[in-house]
Amino acid sequence: MQLTRFTDFSLRVLMYLTVQPDDQRVTVTEISERFGIPRNHLVKIVHQLGQKGYLITRRGKGGGISLARAPESINIGAVVRDMEPNLKVVDCESPICPILPGCQLRGVLDDARDAFLAVLDQYTVRDVTQSPEHLRSLLRYSA
Repeated sequence: MQLTRFTDFSLRVLMYLTVQPDDQRVTVTEISERFGIPRNHLVKIVHQLGQKGYLITRRGKGGGISLARAPESINIGAVVRDMEPNLKVVDCESPICPILPGCQLRGVLDDARDAFLAVLDQYTVRDVTQSPEHLRSLLRYSA
């Protein structure tokens, strides 16, 4: 199973904001430049993360984006569920599969997806940002 870039970039945004010193606000442009993500695409991601309650977004002078809650309360599995448009591993209905009535493969693949998500449910954004200084240095960020 492969996550969409939208979800991948969503997790990167949350991680980037987690390693900011003193929870400082950053701009979409800054994140775009640090990760090489197209700014227009990132605007959509930030908007959705804000709608889902992961980010606080402020416009204007002194504005920017920051986490809406503590990184240890942002569950990776929940973010993936919120940001992925479709978690189906296979689509047996389009086109309709002729063996669908007798096939057990979809159940096996659904079990695998559930196991994948169960592992992600064990981690928070804080868990994947245990070395903030190292992550900042990799992003050429100087505090």
